[in-house]
Amino acid sequence: MRITLTGASGFVGCNIAKVLSDRHGDDVFAERIDMTDRDEVMKHVDEHRPDAIVHCAILNDWDRMWADRQYAWDCYVEASRNYADAAREAGIPCVVVSTDWVFDGVDGNYAETDIPNPTNLYGFLKAATELVSVERGATVARVSGVNGPHWARPATPRAQDPGFGYFVASIVDALEQGTTFTVWESDLINSVASPSLASMCGEVIRTALVTPDLGGAIVHCCGSDAVTRRELAQATCQAFDLDPSLLRFDAPPAAELDGRRFPHNTSLNAEWTSRTLGTPLPTVAELLEGFRHERSTGELATL
Repeated sequence: MRITLTGASGFVGCNIAKVLSDRHGDDVFAERIDMTDRDEVMKHVDEHRPDAIVHCAILNDWDRMWADRQYAWDCYVEASRNYADAAREAGIPCVVVSTDWVFDGVDGNYAETDIPNPTNLYGFLKAATELVSVERGATVARVSGVNGPHWARPATPRAQDPGFGYFVASIVDALEQGTTFTVWESDLINSVASPSLASMCGEVIRTALVTPDLGGAIVHCCGSDAVTRRELAQATCQAFDLDPSLLRFDAPPAAELDGRRFPHNTSLNAEWTSRTLGTPLPTVAELLEGFRHERSTGELATL
């Protein structure tokens, strides 16, 4: 397949690109363009004539999102609208990547059909993105607690944050050096999630592209288990043969909260996705073993 992929240099995007090219032999087009410019997006898709589109790019800058709401709206919602429209006009499938943070985190175990209720600006923008995408027949793929190698960068881009991204990599980086790692625990941050492996997300998305009559649906990219940050940290030590006595547990620094709200329990239920696409629901232990394999070999894991 010829696939236009946005955000290919990002964490999730580079894993999608590797799955598409290395495992499936797809031709991936990932040129940078102004995604908020509708005419440019339409022209770009028309010139390359892809068989499918995966829109993964985001404005990954919380400060700028808050400072310029219009720009944030354009980068999230209008860009997604542009690619969904381009795909519909070309008659090809489109997957738009979203997040478990579209939910408020009160109950957890959210199914694909549950109604979003975001608690912060990022979740709001993603929820709006889902609406305009589904209305245009695109498939929405929500990712959750994503971990794994960043194939586009040699080092972990950032350490622990109020979400689950890079959480496992941060622990491994620290404990392999014999350094202690403090796991944040608080009701004010994302404390429960359904972890995934980034390459697994890529495989679910690739499967969604070739599944007939899926357009307009929402799929969940995650494993079968919901875990706390403490549980995931302890499982990481076991999977990577690390010393759990180096783990510490404490509240996050006040500066990390900075008056912002985060969903507490964003665990997802992906049973419908698994039945519909025929994709597996790996356990946390299986996901971590896959991460270790990818980190040590540079090759994609098979789950």
